[in-house]
Amino acid sequence: MQQPPGIQGPPPGCPAHGNVPLYGPEFGSDPDAHYEQLRRLGPSAPVDIAPGVEVELVTSYDAALYILQNPASFVRDSRRWRALNEGRVPSDSPALPMMGYRPNALFSDGAAHARLRQAVTDSLAGVNELQLVRQTQQSADYLISRFSSDRLGQAELMAEYAQPLPLLVFSDLFGCPPEIGDRVIVGISGIFDGTAGADQVLGEALGELIALKRRRPGNDLTTRLMEHSAQLTDEEVLHQLVTLLSGGTAPLSATIGSAGALILGEDWQVGLPVEDAVTQVLWNYAPIANYAAHYPTHDVELGARTIRANDPVVISFAAANTDPRLAEHREQLSAKAHLAFGAGPHACPAKDPAFVIAVTAVESLLNRLPDVEVRVPFKDLNWVPAPWSRSLVNLPVRFTPRSVTPAQSPQPQPAASGAHQVPGPSPRSAAPTAPKAKPGLFSRFLAWTRGE
Repeated sequence: MQQPPGIQGPPPGCPAHGNVPLYGPEFGSDPDAHYEQLRRLGPSAPVDIAPGVEVELVTSYDAALYILQNPASFVRDSRRWRALNEGRVPSDSPALPMMGYRPNALFSDGAAHARLRQAVTDSLAGVNELQLVRQTQQSADYLISRFSSDRLGQAELMAEYAQPLPLLVFSDLFGCPPEIGDRVIVGISGIFDGTAGADQVLGEALGELIALKRRRPGNDLTTRLMEHSAQLTDEEVLHQLVTLLSGGTAPLSATIGSAGALILGEDWQVGLPVEDAVTQVLWNYAPIANYAAHYPTHDVELGARTIRANDPVVISFAAANTDPRLAEHREQLSAKAHLAFGAGPHACPAKDPAFVIAVTAVESLLNRLPDVEVRVPFKDLNWVPAPWSRSLVNLPVRFTPRSVTPAQSPQPQPAASGAHQVPGPSPRSAAPTAPKAKPGLFSRFLAWTRGE
């Protein structure tokens, strides 16, 4: 069994410990203390990622990089998961939605992964950065307009800003018409909140979006995926869209919230650019904290521990980025050397657009509410007590009330594109219809940008 280079085991005589639980209020209140405890056991240690679910958690930067860049020995296909196949994982475990197999690039390897990933990366390459900035600014302005005139000058930025903003941007990037965009947002939000039936709502909405783009292609991410030379099936397109939503929106919300809290905090050096705050968050408060389960294709050694083939090895991006071994040469590392976006063949394909969205969102907030300030010191803010992400529970702020109006209305979309349109019967053949449902978030956003 080959030992990864440069990785040492725990010190001699290190006592054995029971598994550290990586969930619940105690973990959420101080995850760094848990990582520090785990580092004493070596580059990796067994933890319970959820009740009754044991994984090997990698806390060493060197070990994490070795695994992420070694797809021959560590694969992502969770159908290999030994404990799951043997019925030892609770059927209602919160780990299953995060670690269970899905037919997308994230859980694929080899040629199958290369095909799906190429379609995603090529489709993302068609996103115009200036247009992305404008979409983000419009989304930011709309959300700020909803609370900026509050007579008390108070808001809760996680729920009212950081969480919905990426959902608006992604619905726009996907080319959703209003009603479908509303249901996409309800579906993906419900999945994160654990709402029953949310996955069905999301699946049906994306299925309708794909059918619409078959009839009326547009200049959007969905159409580019569908028209890619990899010739993805409609089901494959749907699963890649779900991956982009789940892997992009929640981590972006966490990044926007943490960067906003950091730059508004009393310890932030005035004059430093927003880019520095976002980069610091990616290093020290990795939005995807513990994820990317890998499955060894053979027994491997990490430090003094032997990990059996097909037992899950989870990367702690949060612990790896704050590995004390990096402290000596952190200044020499590139600002992008953090692992918040992963590394190797499964590195996040949308890291550049994600960075642009996060920076633009924080800048828009500061520009629209120049005297905004946090009502709770950064050190006293609460974090979500879950292992998967590092996200603030809330971010209360105060500001001088003011109104925010659309900077400019978007240009009308060509009829052939299908963007922001819902196909329907002609007036002559129209049958009586039920009363319209109350417009959702995306519908209200689009109406606001048009000045309606």
